[in-house]
Amino acid sequence: MRIHLSSVFVDDQEKALRFYTDVLGFVKKHDVPMGDDRWLTVVSPEDPDGTELLLEPSGHPAVRPYKTALVEDGIPATSFAVDDVHAEFRRLRGLGVRFTQEPLEMGPITTAVLDDTCGNLIQIVHSK
Repeated sequence: MRIHLSSVFVDDQEKALRFYTDVLGFVKKHDVPMGDDRWLTVVSPEDPDGTELLLEPSGHPAVRPYKTALVEDGIPATSFAVDDVHAEFRRLRGLGVRFTQEPLEMGPITTAVLDDTCGNLIQIVHSK
């Protein structure tokens, strides 16, 4: 068994697609119209056949309070692995990304937390 798909609820799929591709560097995998919304996934360019991230519309009534509670408590919706958190932090900050947690070393891992502009906090992490 392996993880095939994970999702993050986004307020605006088009805005999310731009952020996740143009800023974070993912590539679009699927973009299938589904009524007012889309089945919209992105993948790492380093692993195009790997785990897909669904940019899922946040229209369900339970989503807003869920996302609000996570953000208010500073809890990331998901976590992405990077080779060097400090370098990625500098790159993303240079692109105007807002971080809620600057790089923090915690034993063998380093993390930072960013705002994805679509209602979520996202953690980036690397292990020594």
